[in-house]
Amino acid sequence: MAVVLFIVAGFLVGGVIQLIKSGATKFSIGLVGVLAALAVAGGIAWLLPGDN
Repeated sequence: MAVVLFIVAGFLVGGVIQLIKSGATKFSIGLVGVLAALAVAGGIAWLLPGDN
């Protein structure tokens, strides 16, 4: 599952780059950037050892 989250984060980072190049609004760039950061954080959290 962590690999899937990292792949999604990669797509979202690419989306941020394309939004910046196309001159999108700062809100949309920030929203996609936050989603990318959450996907990375989720992937890292999935890899951390836990109680399971």
